[in-house]
Amino acid sequence: MTATASSIPLRPPADAQGHVTQDEARAMLRAALNLLDKWQLRKEEQLILLGRPSERTFQRWRAGEIGAMPVDTIYRLGDLLGIHKALRFMFTEVEKTYGWIKRPNAAFAGRPALDVMLQGAPGDLSRVRAYLDAERSAW
Repeated sequence: MTATASSIPLRPPADAQGHVTQDEARAMLRAALNLLDKWQLRKEEQLILLGRPSERTFQRWRAGEIGAMPVDTIYRLGDLLGIHKALRFMFTEVEKTYGWIKRPNAAFAGRPALDVMLQGAPGDLSRVRAYLDAERSAW
């Protein structure tokens, strides 16, 4: 039996701006927190990458108490997960996937990607993601 366009279930459409739902954002946050642990980042580094939430908010997130999130945080989560996805496509060895952000890289003037991401602006995460997406698309 072949699938037809009418038989494939569709995801409900995003709003006009393409925003994710709060349920999707909570799932993204849980995945990103796990990723930050796999990257073995200090709490201060995690806070910067997540957009500097308050200490109490961060503790709540870690405890699974995730409320509504600001759009900036959701964009950051998308970039963090996009970086992870690109690295998983690029490397078959898990150690390389999780260690890449801490290794010096010529694309960032010999600095690790983590140094770029820790500059703190949302565009810094996007810069690393765009680099990885470009590298991966060349295949």
